[in-house]
Amino acid sequence: MSYSELTAHYRRIAHLEHVAAIIGWDEAVMMSRNGGESRADAQASLGVLLHGLRTDPRIGNWIEAAAAEVAGEVEKANLREIRRDHARAVAVDSGLVEACSRAATLCEQAWRTQRADNDWQGHRPLLEEVVALERERATVLGEALSLDPYDALLDGYDPGMRTAMIDPIFEEIGGFLPQLLEQILEARASIRVMPLEGPFDIESQRRLGRRLMEAVGFDFNCGRLDESHHPFCGGVSDDVRITTRYDESDFTRALMGVLHETGHAKYEQGLPVELVDQPVGQARGMSVHESQSLLMEMQVCRSPAFVRFLAPLAREAFPGRAAAQPDAWTAGNLAALQARVERSLIRVDADEVTYPLHIVLRYRIERALIGGTLEVRDLPEAWDAGMRELLGLSIGTNYRDGCMQDVHWSSGALGYFPTYTLGALLAAQLRQAAARAIPDLSERIAEGDLRPLDDWLRERVWQRASILEAPELIREATGAPLGTAAFRAHLEERYLTG
Repeated sequence: MSYSELTAHYRRIAHLEHVAAIIGWDEAVMMSRNGGESRADAQASLGVLLHGLRTDPRIGNWIEAAAAEVAGEVEKANLREIRRDHARAVAVDSGLVEACSRAATLCEQAWRTQRADNDWQGHRPLLEEVVALERERATVLGEALSLDPYDALLDGYDPGMRTAMIDPIFEEIGGFLPQLLEQILEARASIRVMPLEGPFDIESQRRLGRRLMEAVGFDFNCGRLDESHHPFCGGVSDDVRITTRYDESDFTRALMGVLHETGHAKYEQGLPVELVDQPVGQARGMSVHESQSLLMEMQVCRSPAFVRFLAPLAREAFPGRAAAQPDAWTAGNLAALQARVERSLIRVDADEVTYPLHIVLRYRIERALIGGTLEVRDLPEAWDAGMRELLGLSIGTNYRDGCMQDVHWSSGALGYFPTYTLGALLAAQLRQAAARAIPDLSERIAEGDLRPLDDWLRERVWQRASILEAPELIREATGAPLGTAAFRAHLEERYLTG
């Protein structure tokens, strides 16, 4: 009886989270410019309402009574996830929840114009408020959960993940990646790559993106594609909202961004329908989520096999440009373009070899911000020093391509960044395991047929949702714990011997 009361209560929470997801998407994509402040108030009030449901005094008693009632794997896992959700909720009072939500919404709204204007001084006080509130939230969560404050934030994005688990992995990456990067840059310096000459009109880019989304298995009956300042995947599993941003000088940026978000979306669309309104039916943390987007974008869609499928569709989308540069639009040259490696300022445009270095920088900085050893006012200098050390580049006063380039901190998402590189490691492990199980995987990818891979992922990742803890899920799906070996082997194969 108590377990049924719990599930009914969390079903109501799921319904309100559905509303929150859609108005959050609307705020980023469709809202009129002057609607920002009232929307921030509305979203904050909805956040308080959800917090009230999560801290309902009855939940603790229901959890204890339900522990003696549940017997099956799914029910036990759901109770575990409810217990975790409740513990995090009761640690933070509603006033702090409301303040965090409102400050983050207003800061993100301002970021959209202030980044474009390179207006760091205008953005700084807004970001200072967000960081101060996140420090406070991290402290109270940490005290309640017996965690380091940064670990308390990290746990919200990747349940069970700790800096003590991340640090050795990042140390391994730091041990081999700089030397491997130099080898790759030297090896690829002699490869002739012809750039594609634009402009590429946005409507043609949009049509090509939708065509590729359909080809790789996105269900448009359960989702849509739109445009925003920063690409993201939102909505709910039967109404997934993904966005991209277009660049008329390079259509591949938006296209690969679309395919990246499609990986997120297919995971959401593949979650078990019968569990969608319960915590156990949700995605298993952001490292697993990022593995699905990076498996799609990096492991599959940037591979030479997939580019053979993509090339004729790209020529058809931009016939005039392709006719003017026939040699540049071959599958071989398009694959070479996708395998370019270079040090660059922008994380979202970085190749997969240099990308982890961008994440290490953000990981160091946000830990220092939450720990209080770095203040927001000193962020540009810390960013520039880190870029010089890790990538040999300097931003100077180019804040828009430095510490203002990502929306995450402005939206209050501190503790999220490590999941990108952890996801890249898992994506490589999943691709390696899938290739063992599907001998003709590369040939099927070259035909644009991702159904065998999707079936494999559906069984081992998507339908497992949050039934297993992440380490168990990873071991069950790949046969090994999360590590760097598969990722390193992938980089060496694609960029040194491929």
